[in-house]
Amino acid sequence: MKTIRFFLIFFAAILFLTDSAAAQRRKPPIKRPVPKAATPVAFTTDIKSAKEKVSNQITNVTRFNSALGPIAQGIQDLDAQAKTNKIDKKASDLNEANKRKVIQAIRNLRAGLAALEVDFRTKPALKRFLLKIQGITDLSAQSEDAAFAGRFTESGNPLLLVIEKLSNTLAVMP
Repeated sequence: MKTIRFFLIFFAAILFLTDSAAAQRRKPPIKRPVPKAATPVAFTTDIKSAKEKVSNQITNVTRFNSALGPIAQGIQDLDAQAKTNKIDKKASDLNEANKRKVIQAIRNLRAGLAALEVDFRTKPALKRFLLKIQGITDLSAQSEDAAFAGRFTESGNPLLLVIEKLSNTLAVMP
């Protein structure tokens, strides 16, 4: 009986020790897939679209500003002649029509720039570039105000700053 008791205790101890030894073993590491830093498709398409729009606006403002110089000079020269009564009524009327066309063209340019700035304010993918482009609507408003006040040659100066802001924005976009 003592031997049976001894063997039972011995086997119980061995079972207990083997169980605790199994608990102390390290389990092999499970390889988990590395999460990919995926950029959502909507973000990349928003950025591509915005990049194209910025490029188009740079082209529009540059063309307009280069055409504005000679036109503005001609308008102001005719205004100076009109003050001294050295111009006929037909030329004066044509000059006034040209003034309205230039002001309307600046308004149209401003509308496009405002829409672009709104895109950068509202789309989450573009908000990080907002600081670079912010203020182009105000600058185009300054240009419109100068033209409305009859300072057509000066109305191109704020547009140069618009071109600079647009170029800086395009440079930092991926």
